[in-house]
Amino acid sequence: MSHAEDHAGTRRDFLYYATAGTGAVVTGAAVWPLVNQMNASADVKALSSIYVDISGVEVGTQLTVKWRGKPVFIRRRTEEEIAEARAVSLDDLTIDKMAQNPNKPGADASDENRALDEAGEWLVMIGVCTHLGCVPIGNGAGDFGGWFCPCHGSHYDTAGRIRKGPAPRNLDIPVAQFTDESTILLG
Repeated sequence: MSHAEDHAGTRRDFLYYATAGTGAVVTGAAVWPLVNQMNASADVKALSSIYVDISGVEVGTQLTVKWRGKPVFIRRRTEEEIAEARAVSLDDLTIDKMAQNPNKPGADASDENRALDEAGEWLVMIGVCTHLGCVPIGNGAGDFGGWFCPCHGSHYDTAGRIRKGPAPRNLDIPVAQFTDESTILLG
């Protein structure tokens, strides 16, 4: 083997590697815009989390805000509503015994696992009936003093748990947390 043939193999290998590297970069440059278009747009990202001022919500009243295109009920419950919700045995919850709370995954549907705070004063729920997506009526409506969906007759108690009717599960709880004593962050 001559010295020139030894260099030819090295040059050939270099050309293969250079061509493969260039092809990978060109493919990446062509595919990146296609993948990037699937990312959420700026307006969608802006709506993915919102701050809600709850300083004006009186005891026994409810604030409804729009989040991700759905109504969210933020209720400041009375002592009576809290006591009523906490008095319900899990055995009485025949339709759904899970909290449906992503803040406490896998938890049972006790009132403590559905309320936002330990005292149970604040209840934050997505205001969409889990049967067919209607918006339930609140402020003590229905057979259990909570929310009632007049479209198909689902009755929810003061903790938003389904107690009677066709809804298959409790009203969903969104990801939420207090950022200070008068502000809740949804999302």
